[in-house]
Amino acid sequence: MTVTSQVHIYDEGAEDLLGSEQFADRVSLLPGERTNLESGRRIRIMWGQDMLLDALDGKYRAVVCGVNDDDNSHGLIAQLVNRITTSQWSVQSVTSYARMFHESVSVHAAYDREPYVLKYDLDSVLVLALLRPKGKPHFTLDDLSRGFRTIWKMIQGRGERRPVASVSFLGARSNKLVGPDGQEPSFESVLRTMYDSGYRGDVYPSPCMWQFANVGVFPSYPFPQGIDRMRAGSS
Repeated sequence: MTVTSQVHIYDEGAEDLLGSEQFADRVSLLPGERTNLESGRRIRIMWGQDMLLDALDGKYRAVVCGVNDDDNSHGLIAQLVNRITTSQWSVQSVTSYARMFHESVSVHAAYDREPYVLKYDLDSVLVLALLRPKGKPHFTLDDLSRGFRTIWKMIQGRGERRPVASVSFLGARSNKLVGPDGQEPSFESVLRTMYDSGYRGDVYPSPCMWQFANVGVFPSYPFPQGIDRMRAGSS
C-alpha cells in the first residue's frame, strides 16, 4: 500500500511553483545520524542561513573570522563594524590594531607561534579574529589548527562567549585558506581541522558551496560513518 504524506511546506499549492530544478544554486540536505545524542559531539553546519544577519540578530555571543594587518574591507568583520552602531570599532581601526599587534609581538614575543587570536568587542557580539601570520598572503590548515585550539580554550567554560559561530574560511577574498597542494582545501578538511582542535560551535558554509546541487550534504560534522565505507568501496 502506498502512503501519501499530507504534510505541505507552502500555502496555496506553492510547492508546484518552487520545484528545486528551477534554481541553479542549491544543495540537497541529507538527514544526519542520531546514533550518539551526547552534547558537545558535533559541529553544526548552517546551510541556508546568513551569518551576518544571525550575528546582527543576536543569535551568537561570539563569532570567529579571519583578520589581517593590511586590508579587511571585504571581510565579515567589516560588515559587522559597519552595522553595529554601538561599537567604537571601524574597519580602519580593526586593521590598525592588527598591524600594531604584529609590530608589538615582533619585538616582545618574536618566538611565539602564530597565528594569534585578536578580540574585538563590538558590544553586542565578541569577534575572535584569527590573525593572518605576518608576511603570509593566506592561511594554511596548520594555521587553522593552531588558531582553533586557542579559540576553543578562550571559549571553554565561558558561558558569556557561547553560542559561537565561525566562517568556513573558504571562498575568502582577504584571508584565503590554502591547502598543502596550493589550492583551497575541501570543506570536509576544514571541518576536520576545526573538530580535531576542539571546536564544537556552528560553521557557516561559503556562498560558493551552493553550486553543488547534485551532491548530498549533511547538517553536522562528523559525517555519518557510511561515507568512509563508500569511499573504501563498500556499498
